[in-house]
Amino acid sequence: MNRIFTILIVSAMVLGVAVGWGVNQYATPASAKAVAENLSIITDVFLRLIKMIIAPLVFSTLVAGIAHMEDSASIGRVGVKALGWFVCASVVSLTIGLIMVHLLQPGSGLSLPMPDPTKAAASVDTTNFTLKAFITHIVPASIVQAMADNEILQIVVFSVFVGSAVAATENRAPAVLALVEQIAAVMLKVTGYVMRTAPIAIFAALTATIATQGIGVLATYAKFVGGFYVSLAVLWALLIAVVVLIVGPRALKLMASVRQPALLAFSTASSEAAYPGTLEALQKWGVSRRIASFVLPLGYSFNLDGSMMYCTFAALFIAQVYGVHLTLAQQVTMLLLLMVTSKGMAGVPRASLVVIAATLSYFRLPEAGLLLILAVDHLLDMGRSATNVIGNSVAAAVVACWENQIQAPAPETEAAAA
Repeated sequence: MNRIFTILIVSAMVLGVAVGWGVNQYATPASAKAVAENLSIITDVFLRLIKMIIAPLVFSTLVAGIAHMEDSASIGRVGVKALGWFVCASVVSLTIGLIMVHLLQPGSGLSLPMPDPTKAAASVDTTNFTLKAFITHIVPASIVQAMADNEILQIVVFSVFVGSAVAATENRAPAVLALVEQIAAVMLKVTGYVMRTAPIAIFAALTATIATQGIGVLATYAKFVGGFYVSLAVLWALLIAVVVLIVGPRALKLMASVRQPALLAFSTASSEAAYPGTLEALQKWGVSRRIASFVLPLGYSFNLDGSMMYCTFAALFIAQVYGVHLTLAQQVTMLLLLMVTSKGMAGVPRASLVVIAATLSYFRLPEAGLLLILAVDHLLDMGRSATNVIGNSVAAAVVACWENQIQAPAPETEAAAA
């Protein structure tokens, strides 16, 4: 069944590109725009269905996972290990972006006219992207509002408090624990229903994008887009090598298990859309429920490997385009700055662009350079989203290994993942 579903997803991607190209080539611009707007209804409905699931799924699985931990020491130990991995992965991701942009030089020799700086300034709002705003944003003023807005980090904070309280309560509040476990089971079943519509949503999303923008945009920025995807491939190879080294050869089956969520994230350019499938795939592969339910939501807030690598790659690409030379000290400072600011990506609209805009301003690089990457940002976001899924899956597997919480999958599960 899994193999058939994967074939459907890949087929939807190929068909979407082909139909989108046909509409772009043979329909008038007005007609192509109308087709895209009509198809976007399908994509919007699908993403709304996913968002409908996220809050109750994160809350129920995280509370249940924490409540089943032995004590508060276990919660703290797993949290420290997860955050330690996130910090190391962040440094590696940012460094790979810096090294690869120097090796490939995607911005050198790109003779593009100087854009209007006022347009770039209006493209991204950075006024609320401050340390104070990020720290205060972590704690929800209302859990109802946080769930309504799908603020994953705020839901995680509330869930940690509730799960810890349940674990500390005598007899672990069995009625409450049973309720959240039942909610989690129901939400996973709902997730299965929603995922069946994924191929249709993928087809609609890709058709709409290609119909309006055309494939020609890929050729215009071929060096930048190609260089970025080569860099992602390097990051993927490193992540897979590390997880195989830590977990063992069985980690290769993890990559097969999460291929569907990764393809879904790639096609919809949304890591959020892949969260339910990733959580289910990790547990089927063997990551214990309590580890997967705890590490994955944290990863969606602190471990966006693809997005972080893009920040250094894009910022230095813009510097290359305008012939601005940054010293080694400035580049190291940029890494440290992005190390901090990238942790505020969760819940910020067009987060990568916001971080890049803040970085350009700090180093006095032309903020108008944002317009150079806006045209292909959606295409690049597809790769970033898929990489975020892989990075968080690796993080969950590594922490589970350190905690000796990797379980042997059932024979039918291994056969399905093959």
